[in-house]
Amino acid sequence: MKRRHFLGAMSAATAVALTPKHLLALDKDNVYRNAIGIQLYTLRNQINDDVAGTLKAVADAGYKQVEPYGFPNAKPMIDAARDNGLALHSSHFEWDSVVNPDDKGVPPFADILEKANDAGLSHLVVPYLAEKNRTTLDDYKLTADRCNKAAEQAQAAGIQLAYHNHAFEFQPQEGGRYGYEVLMEEFSDQMKFEIDIFWVQLAGHDPAKLIRKLKGRVSQLHLKDLSRQTPVPTYNGVANEAFEELGDGVIPMEPIFEAAAEAGVIHCHVEQDQSPDPLASIRQSMAYLKKM
Repeated sequence: MKRRHFLGAMSAATAVALTPKHLLALDKDNVYRNAIGIQLYTLRNQINDDVAGTLKAVADAGYKQVEPYGFPNAKPMIDAARDNGLALHSSHFEWDSVVNPDDKGVPPFADILEKANDAGLSHLVVPYLAEKNRTTLDDYKLTADRCNKAAEQAQAAGIQLAYHNHAFEFQPQEGGRYGYEVLMEEFSDQMKFEIDIFWVQLAGHDPAKLIRKLKGRVSQLHLKDLSRQTPVPTYNGVANEAFEELGDGVIPMEPIFEAAAEAGVIHCHVEQDQSPDPLASIRQSMAYLKKM
């Protein structure tokens, strides 16, 4: 019998039938592969030139959902996605509304939540931290506190808030500890993680192991591959050539899908930050997923 996975909207409950573990990601009905999304930042330049044509190309490539960026200033992407039958669950957003709420000109998080509900989103993701928010471990503690407060506010509005990592969160600081450790320790039950496996691998950690460690606390994944020529660990600054299409680098996807199912991950999105031909790259990554 095949091993099938059924994820509810927020509970991500998993039903498991017996089958060899290594065949998990090869199943034709694998929920992640068949509902695969794409983080639209991959196609930012193409979107700037032709949002409608780019989102049509995304749908034609076989992607089923998209994760916009820059919300609430993402209406053209959202409209074009819906016009092409692409699902929308999650978006990266103006994170200063959570991390630096007292800065001048920052929109209130309550307004962003209202707009997210109007757009039919169920997830919002803090996509980045400015250097001022990650210089010390105390900076990470303050960020965690603000995220926790925002996550409670979001939950009341029916939205799941999560944090998306890069590699800098894993750089050792005082006493050898690093910022991601602080976030893991300080985030409340309401605050989740969107794990980007590329940056975890770049920082010298095993992404599948991290996903399992955070079982029940990871709402989404970003899938991208890391060039074999890239030095590891690297925490800040990486060559454009470090970003590879799925299957062309050092990160095996089957263990990632296995860990995701065990940890209750809801959505997976392909992302490739840099590519000389982003549309060709997303097609190549999809072809890899289809033949797994």
